[in-house]
Amino acid sequence: MKKVEDYIKSIPDFPEPGVLFRDVTSVLDDKEGFKLSVDELYNLIKDVDFDIIAGAESRGFLFGTPLAYLAGKAFIPVRKKGKLPRETVEATYELEYGTATIEIHKDAVKPGDRVVLIDDLIATGGTMEAAAKLIEELGGTVVKMIFLIELVDLKGREKLKKYDIESVVKYEGK
Repeated sequence: MKKVEDYIKSIPDFPEPGVLFRDVTSVLDDKEGFKLSVDELYNLIKDVDFDIIAGAESRGFLFGTPLAYLAGKAFIPVRKKGKLPRETVEATYELEYGTATIEIHKDAVKPGDRVVLIDDLIATGGTMEAAAKLIEELGGTVVKMIFLIELVDLKGREKLKKYDIESVVKYEGK
């Protein structure tokens, strides 16, 4: 029986020399790989009490929406600044070479909502830390963060240590 990691392609020296890029699109373009990935992610949340799944742009949308459907829950997008049409709240966070800003609709999370955050990959944890701040600013509680892939050496889990975090596949190295 195949595992999720069997569908993830590793691309050497992308986007720069010395980096081994873990390509999640190879999971998405294989029907068995995609189904297995969604099933494995669902197993991480099936016993969690929550109201909403929030997915980070853009691959968090691809995995978060089928999970929300399976769980019978709402899905909210965590988008790059300027992409959402209604009133938003935003958070800016550090990147390796600069900053980025993400937003969610101000009315997407109500006080007391229990939220699962999802993205395809956890590296340094900056995106999810910013997303969690937005959820909490609106009165929600982040009850779990899930990822298909975790790059252990980049220590994102340490940045997010106050949250319940699970990942399907873990890789060592940059």
